[in-house]
Amino acid sequence: MGAACASWLVGCGASPGDSNEFQDGVTPVVTDPSVPGDGTWMGEPVTEGCAPDAGVPSDGGTPTDAGTPSDVVFVKRLTRFHTSVGIAERAEDLSANPPEIMVHDGARFRVIQGSAAPGGWRFSGVPEGSYYLSSGTRYVVTDAREVDIGTNHIGRPDVVNVETGNGGSMPLQLNLLNLAPWQVGTRLHLNSTQVEFQGEVSLFEDVPLGSTSLNTSAADFSSSVAMTLPVLEGDKGDRFYVNQVSPFPAGRTPDGRALTYYAVDRSLEVAPLDFVPDGFSPLPVTGRLMPAKVREFPIEWRLPTYAQWTSEVHPNAQPSSASFYVSPTPYGVDESWLGYAGELLSLRIPSGSLFDYTGRLKFGNPYPASWGVLSNMSFTYRVTETVPDGSGRSVSLSATNGGFDTLDSVIAGPVVPRVSPPRVLTIDGLKASTPREVGTASPVVAWEPPALGAPDSYRLGLFRYDTSLGLTMPAGYIYMPGSVNQVRLPPDMLQPDSIYFLRLTAVSAPRYDPKRSPFKSLDRMPHYNADAISSLFTTP
Repeated sequence: MGAACASWLVGCGASPGDSNEFQDGVTPVVTDPSVPGDGTWMGEPVTEGCAPDAGVPSDGGTPTDAGTPSDVVFVKRLTRFHTSVGIAERAEDLSANPPEIMVHDGARFRVIQGSAAPGGWRFSGVPEGSYYLSSGTRYVVTDAREVDIGTNHIGRPDVVNVETGNGGSMPLQLNLLNLAPWQVGTRLHLNSTQVEFQGEVSLFEDVPLGSTSLNTSAADFSSSVAMTLPVLEGDKGDRFYVNQVSPFPAGRTPDGRALTYYAVDRSLEVAPLDFVPDGFSPLPVTGRLMPAKVREFPIEWRLPTYAQWTSEVHPNAQPSSASFYVSPTPYGVDESWLGYAGELLSLRIPSGSLFDYTGRLKFGNPYPASWGVLSNMSFTYRVTETVPDGSGRSVSLSATNGGFDTLDSVIAGPVVPRVSPPRVLTIDGLKASTPREVGTASPVVAWEPPALGAPDSYRLGLFRYDTSLGLTMPAGYIYMPGSVNQVRLPPDMLQPDSIYFLRLTAVSAPRYDPKRSPFKSLDRMPHYNADAISSLFTTP
């Protein structure tokens, strides 16, 4: 990434968020017949719904200064690097992949091209009111005159990332002592906050149960954050944690199935080191693990309260599994950003178990006392539909209801939904739950607000079915403020002769600004969300 400017703001903090915003996950092929429907509808062009922009305070140097014409929109992409000493901020060069603005004039979309300006991209001739801002396959419905499409990262800004040819994996040489006795399900995680380096260790040989040491080169690291790996520089303090995650009993389901949760048990922070990933040389992981400081907490998770919204997700939806995670918030809790720095605890409730889960859980926390602790919970729903391609195959479509906040806030009372799914989801005026062919190039998606909660924003995800893989893959997103209740898909978002489904997410996140910082929806807490999904539909 090309740097246009950098500044340090000493003393700022950061903390973790979720990494699934742009993933649909794996939607396995199953067998279950259904009958596709048909129908078309032509409606009026829709892009309205944004409340008027109140304006952005001038920072003394941006195009929002007094005297700038009202038809100007300024777009910047600030990358923020959160570290132990503050935040490095860098303005990125947008010329390689410039953003675009589209305005619907009542009959068609009109594209407005911008040009390079100091610190970003400048558009002129943008009328007052709502417009679409596009960046790749992501679109923002906004009326703001200044928009930041940047993102946040953990670690120093001058890190060098390399391709190893192994898709974010590399070999390891493990020499670890003083492990907790090895069990079935024991895992090893590597996490750094000097560079973006988080992931899990894969072992290619069985570890004898009860072992308290591990000396092997039959191991790989797989990154959970990128397809590249960072170069570690010891003189810049680059190091990482080795966390041993052990299984613990979590009680039983009402039908007698044993529940297990996984939590950090012992940990080691290695000394700063130099290492250049090349795909062949093993990263040395050496040292003596020590028991991590333990925190225990109660939880009352009322799973039936999530299941009660199943029919709002989709008429054919079924409740699936539920997950509860605890993560550290690097460098302290800062409401402006939540970075991901690995897992402290995970609990999964299997499909078919709808009951009020109560218990006491514990986890080890090796991180500094100044860091915070975040909880992320998710209840999953599934819809199984026949793929409308004549193959007879079926696919599972997913939706969730969940969110994240500080652990203390989450467990202060029973864990229940804070927002329910959007209601009455339609495509061109017809129920989105009816499989059919969509006959317009830019259909209108409309909905009614949730029955529970007041969304601050909506996110519409479009997923395309890949016939070769038998999976649905992300194909684009539209970000909108909570005042919007309908949106027309931009041109070329739907490809011809294709199969899609939509996922509309209601987001309750009062500190998130979808108009001016749209791609930071998972960076701020509290954040609660609920999905409604369509059936599969086709394009001619």
